[in-house]
Amino acid sequence: MTERRPRKDAARNREAVLESADALFARCESPTDITMADVAAAAGVGKGTLFRAFGDRAGLLRALYEARLEPIRQAVEAGSPPLGPSTSPRDRVPALLDAVLCFKLDNRRLALALEESGSGSPYQAQHYERWHGMLQAVLEQIPGLTDSDFTAHALLAATRADLVEHLAGEEHMSREGMRAQLANFVTRVLASGSR
Repeated sequence: MTERRPRKDAARNREAVLESADALFARCESPTDITMADVAAAAGVGKGTLFRAFGDRAGLLRALYEARLEPIRQAVEAGSPPLGPSTSPRDRVPALLDAVLCFKLDNRRLALALEESGSGSPYQAQHYERWHGMLQAVLEQIPGLTDSDFTAHALLAATRADLVEHLAGEEHMSREGMRAQLANFVTRVLASGSR
């Protein structure tokens, strides 16, 4: 019985930290403004608890990002159209990229904070590798399309958080405008790549 209490407390603390971090990032102007001390204070836990649970700021950002990404991952794994394997690869590629773009639009500050976290190359981050692998696998199913590895990188570059932030924040491009531009871009890339 004494072994269960710390696990329940740890799970409750983890959930409180993620909720508090989520709220802080949602209302901040700049993702760099949020510190581990801010999150610990908002969650009502000590900084030591925060560091034990997540390691560092980048670990906290990854955990929050993964928690928010879970519904999309479940839709892809469950095969929900248009993300699932029952959809044609030519339709699935733009659907996957649209899901990434919408996720980054809905989570602008968090996505920007994660990509700016300074934890090495963004292309070696677990979330990036997952998206790249998923997209590359679908691209490989398109007849005549060559170099699915590079194509996946190039297409994902159109959804980088810093670009999304620039287009939405600086150029005031609408969500629907960005989605339409991305869909047109993906269509052109797939058409030129399979000639």
